[in-house]
Amino acid sequence: MGKLTKDRIKQLAEEQNVKFIRLQFTDILGTVKNVEIPISQLEKALDNKMMFDGSSIEGFVRIEESDMYLYPDLDTWVVFPWTAEKGKVARLICDVYNSDLKPFAGDPRSNLKRILKEMEGYGFSSFNLGPEPEFFLFKLDENGDPTLELNDHGGYFDLAPTDLGENCRRDIVLELEEMGFEIEASHHEEAPGQHEIDFKYADAIAACDQIQTFKLVVKTIARKHGLHATFMPKPLFGVAGSGMHFNMSLFKDDENAFYDENGKLQMSETAFQFLAGILKHAPGFTAVTNPTINSYKRLVPGYEAPCYIAWSAQNRSPLIRIPSSRGMSTRIEVRSVDPTANPYLAMAVLLKAGLSGIEDKLTPPHPVDRNIYTMNKHERMVEGVHDLPSNLHEAVMALKEDEVIKAGLGHHIFENFVEAKEIEWDMFRTQVHPWEREQYLKQY
Repeated sequence: MGKLTKDRIKQLAEEQNVKFIRLQFTDILGTVKNVEIPISQLEKALDNKMMFDGSSIEGFVRIEESDMYLYPDLDTWVVFPWTAEKGKVARLICDVYNSDLKPFAGDPRSNLKRILKEMEGYGFSSFNLGPEPEFFLFKLDENGDPTLELNDHGGYFDLAPTDLGENCRRDIVLELEEMGFEIEASHHEEAPGQHEIDFKYADAIAACDQIQTFKLVVKTIARKHGLHATFMPKPLFGVAGSGMHFNMSLFKDDENAFYDENGKLQMSETAFQFLAGILKHAPGFTAVTNPTINSYKRLVPGYEAPCYIAWSAQNRSPLIRIPSSRGMSTRIEVRSVDPTANPYLAMAVLLKAGLSGIEDKLTPPHPVDRNIYTMNKHERMVEGVHDLPSNLHEAVMALKEDEVIKAGLGHHIFENFVEAKEIEWDMFRTQVHPWEREQYLKQY
């Protein structure tokens, strides 16, 4: 579609009978927020003059410094296909600015742009992301509340009638395509009720915007089918959890900087340095890529989710896999990320970790091509394989000790993120859970 202008957006709004516009942004915890305005206010919004109260947003600012501006990214204009014919709703994703008209340090999208500027200082032109988000579909009860009742008993790549979520998934794909997504694959995942839809890679900002839009579309269309879509990493015990693998590649102009036809595995020195940086800082960034209590119920052995810090080009148990495609498709796949992660923050810390590996000219350890889940602790120690943090508390402690990852978040986001996560852990730690009553109430 090319770059959109203010005049073109006003023309599109009129042609498509748009009556309301959602000015969207993302808070530190990854929740999409929006200020909805009538079409009469579109010109004001396009002139970056739309204000909102930042003190009411998680991790933003105190009440005495609350006035903030929304700067729409014109290229994120999209009309939601499912909105009413009598007046459609459009969307613009915004960056958040302070009242002094400078980017707000607590805005995750602006923070990612800051790290991308650092990347350009290393001579790279773009950073691409291909995400693989997974989700579960559960039935709604008569009150419209989600249950834990699955709507199918399908497994990996199953077809109807086993996969009763197929129609819902197909409608999601159609809506996404109408909104400009290029869908590469859509299938049932390993667990009953679990689904995956993969869309084509894009530059870092656009890909993160797409993840946030994707979540909104999935939840909206699922509800139209009488279903609840959840991106909770591990809603059910004993089955695989939902991940959001990040396939990442650095570019210099039109060349993939990770590809070297004559290199080991046809990968460049840059790729191996970037990989080494990711491995070195994995404990530190895990709180950001896996930011909930529930995230760590997924990162356990036996369900294809990584819990060990290692890499391989041959198997799927390590943290990082090198997919077999080469040339322009050469990439590094980080498999620990889950869909509760704020994509802008996850992208920022992974890029920062990789760039630090390039800056320090790090060399990764040898690949681990065995199934790590079948190795005992001594074998893992011999191979130099360390564990990822096993709970949110450990992950936050590791984050607090990693200066590179802290710099990737910036002071404002780091302080507010850690405070929110420490409160979350304390609420969980002090709560009495049903499992405890089942185990101890009669026994003691």
